[in-house]
Amino acid sequence: MSENKNNIAKLSLPNGNSYELPIHSGTIGPDVIEIKKLYSDSDHFTYDPGFTSTGSCKSDITYIDGDKGVLLHRGYRIEDLADNCDYLEVAYLLLNGELPNKLQKSAFDNKITTHTMVHEQLALFFRGFRRDAHAMAVMCGVVGALSAFYHDSTDITDPSQRLVASHRLVAKVPTIAAMAYKFSLGQPFIYPRNDLTYSENFLHMMFSVPAEEYKIDPVLAKAMDKILILHADHEQNASTSTVRLAGSSGANPFACISAGIASLWGPSHGGANEAVIHMLNNIQKTGNVHEYVKKAKDPNDPFRLMGFGHRVYKNYDPRATVMKKTADEVLKAVGKENEPMFKLARELEKIALEDEYFISKKLYPNVDFYSGVILQAMGFPSSIFTVLFAVARTVGWVAQWNEMIEDPEQRIGRPRQLYTGSSERDFINIQNRI
Repeated sequence: MSENKNNIAKLSLPNGNSYELPIHSGTIGPDVIEIKKLYSDSDHFTYDPGFTSTGSCKSDITYIDGDKGVLLHRGYRIEDLADNCDYLEVAYLLLNGELPNKLQKSAFDNKITTHTMVHEQLALFFRGFRRDAHAMAVMCGVVGALSAFYHDSTDITDPSQRLVASHRLVAKVPTIAAMAYKFSLGQPFIYPRNDLTYSENFLHMMFSVPAEEYKIDPVLAKAMDKILILHADHEQNASTSTVRLAGSSGANPFACISAGIASLWGPSHGGANEAVIHMLNNIQKTGNVHEYVKKAKDPNDPFRLMGFGHRVYKNYDPRATVMKKTADEVLKAVGKENEPMFKLARELEKIALEDEYFISKKLYPNVDFYSGVILQAMGFPSSIFTVLFAVARTVGWVAQWNEMIEDPEQRIGRPRQLYTGSSERDFINIQNRI
C-alpha cells in the first residue's frame, strides 16, 4: 500500500473545519481514504452499516473485481488454479504467497497428511451431542475444542506454533467434518488414510463403511478438489472478517476458526447452495418452473431464485464457469443427467442465460447453483453442504489469520456506532416509578 501524494481527500464539516485525509493505492482495485485519525482530529465517526465501503485491513491474499468477474489468489486467476492445481497446491499458495515447486509440494502434502488424524479422546467429545444436532453446531464445538488438545500450538506470538496450528487445522477439519456426518448417521468413524490425496481421503472418510470396500471415483474426487479450490478464500467476507476480528483480540487459532464456522453457518453466507436444493425440491413438487420464474420477476413478490446473481459479482461469477463444466462431468459419471431435479436445474440455467430479464439484471447462475447440484448428485445430503464449505474455507481463514497476526498496523477490532438511544437521565427508585 502506498500513499498517493498527489491526491488528498478534503473533508469539510458544517462547523467550518476541514481536514485532509490521505489516499492510499493498492496494487489493483479502488484507492482507499484513510480515516483512522478522523475521530481524534474531528470528534466524528464514519457510518457504514455492513462495512461495505470500508477497508478493514490491507491484504496480499485475494482480490475480487465484481464488475469484471475476476477472482485472483496471490495474482493467479481462479480459473487457472482450478484447472491446473489440486487443493493442497492452492492451499500452499494461500499460506505461503507462491506456488510450490515439486519438492515443496511433496513436503507440504506429507506435512498435511501426517496431521489428518485427531486425538483419540476427541472422538468421545461427539457423544455429548444429540444425534440430530446440525453438523455445523458440532463443527463449531469440536473445532473450538482443539485448543484443549493441542496446547503446543496456541501461542500466537511464536511463528513455529502458528505454522503447526495452520497445518493442523487444514488437515484435521476434513476429518472432523466427516466424523460429524458419520455421527449423525450412527455409523462408525472412518480413520484417514495416508495413501490417498486430500480430496480422495475426504470422500473415503465420508462414504466408506467397515463392511465393504469403498471405491473412489476419480471423476468425483476431481470434482471435490475443484469445489474445495473454488471456495478456499473470498477476500473479506463475513466469516473471514469474523476470524480476523476474533484473532485481533489474541484468541488462539482454533477458537478463531470456530468463530468463522459459526459466521459461515448463517443462511446469508454459507447456506446458499443448500438453499438451491431446497428451491429445486419445491419447484419440482409443483412441476411448473415458469410459474417460479414469473414470481422471481415480480417486484412485489418476495420470492427469489437461489443460486442466481451474487452480491459481489455484477458479472458472471468466474467460479461458476469451472463449476458448470464439472457439473456436466459429475452428472454423467453418476448417471443422473436425466433425473427430474437435474433436468429442472438445466431448464432454470437455460432460462437465466437466455431470458432478457435475467440478462439485464445480471442474474447469472453462480457457484452455489452448480455446487449444490454437484454435491447432491455425489450423494451429500443438503444439511452437510455448509460443512463442506467450511472444509474448503479453512485454509483461507488460516491464511488471513496469519496475515493479520503479522501485520504491525493491526489492533484489536473496535467498530464504533451511531447511538440513537436515550440521552443521560436521572435514576428513579423502583418505589417511585409509575
